[in-house]
Amino acid sequence: MSADHIFLVGRILLGGMFVVAGIRHLMIVPVLTLAVAARGVPFPRAALLAGTGFQIVAGLAFALGFFVTWAALGLILFTVVASVLLVNFWDKQGEERIALTNAFQTNIGLIGGLMISATQGA
Repeated sequence: MSADHIFLVGRILLGGMFVVAGIRHLMIVPVLTLAVAARGVPFPRAALLAGTGFQIVAGLAFALGFFVTWAALGLILFTVVASVLLVNFWDKQGEERIALTNAFQTNIGLIGGLMISATQGA
């Protein structure tokens, strides 16, 4: 398997993860809307739906090789904002803090992968 094939599979897996997560978010809009509202975001449902739509579209573009650098940069920004808004481990205690800390660290890894991908283009 060549480096190009490995990169392609990695890009599909990474972009696909954002698409699947976005679709999953559409299935739990009421719960996520409450979480976004709790963080003081104005128009939480609209913000959630706009973010989720962006996540799905940018994930698809990234996975399919369209505007890879821009999609990666957009997904980096999305991941940073979502992490600060919804993965607020610093406000939690016990098991919830541990779970959210792990999710935050995973997001940091995703950002790293997106940064590498942003430099590679399609």
